Amino acid sequence: MIETSQLTKRYGDHLAVDDLSFRVEPGRVTGFLGPNGAGKSTTMRLITGLDRPTSGTATVNGRRYADAAVPMHELGVLLDAKAADPARSARNHLRALAAAGGVPRRRVEEVLDLVGLTDVADRPLGGFSLGMGQRLGIATALLGDPQTVMLDEPVNGLDVDGIQWIRRLLTDLAAEGRTVLLSSHLMSELELVAEHLVVIGRGRILADTSMADFLSGADEHRTLVRSPEADRLARMLAADGVVVSSAHDGEFEVRGVEAVAVGRLAAAHGIELHQLATRDTSLEEAYLRLTQDAVSYAGHSTGHDSGADPTSGATSGPSADTTTTALTGSPA
Repeated sequence: MIETSQLTKRYGDHLAVDDLSFRVEPGRVTGFLGPNGAGKSTTMRLITGLDRPTSGTATVNGRRYADAAVPMHELGVLLDAKAADPARSARNHLRALAAAGGVPRRRVEEVLDLVGLTDVADRPLGGFSLGMGQRLGIATALLGDPQTVMLDEPVNGLDVDGIQWIRRLLTDLAAEGRTVLLSSHLMSELELVAEHLVVIGRGRILADTSMADFLSGADEHRTLVRSPEADRLARMLAADGVVVSSAHDGEFEVRGVEAVAVGRLAAAHGIELHQLATRDTSLEEAYLRLTQDAVSYAGHSTGHDSGADPTSGATSGPSADTTTTALTGSPA
């Protein structure tokens, strides 16, 4: 289990982490989300002891990570897959870490096989691709058989097979009763594997809830409409509390009114419908809505606003450091 209590970190005048208190429970995958600059990396460094908190505490399995008798058996960490000597081979890199951490040498071969690097284990790391380097970082995290796992962007550089493998691995680790904290900007992947979410913005907690509750709390009636008379129907739907996206190519999306009401309106006016489908709120949409006021580094469009509503008064549619210690899991 990972637990933070009133965790705070200042760098001079900059408050990077502001009174964070949350718990990552065993037996489930917890997604750790936040915009760039939100304090995620700092929080993970505080958990591992790479940085010292200004105040508050961070513990792993009930104690500071630095106080663990055998750290590699307590917490498996991937923060930066590139943190390795490029002249050293993957096998020797893992052997050195195993020797330092009290891990049996045979475990090196097991994790190389688990992540699919056995055939390239004697190549210098400087020649590894991004995906191969990411697999090595995961192998390093899997080395010590800990009960708690913390991975930052583990999917970066992986191909489709690798992404499916890491999904299964994370799910299996949680099913074994391990604690899994996963930080990623790939919302579609998190939505598939995470059962719980901790979302931070500008160093503070924005949400600490189950995935189901997070999505249901952000849900709203969203309906995709396709019709030869899309423009006409969109104008009819425009009203207070109803948001209609620009009608183009015979389709639009409407929020704030149920699909059945759209169908009845179309039928009453003899408007032919080709599609009427309710759409659920995605994790990405719910996350963007929650964090829109907590973004430290925001870009701006260089073009004109193309989301103008075809109706008068309706608004536009939806916007659309590493350290590697060890963790292990059974092969997925």
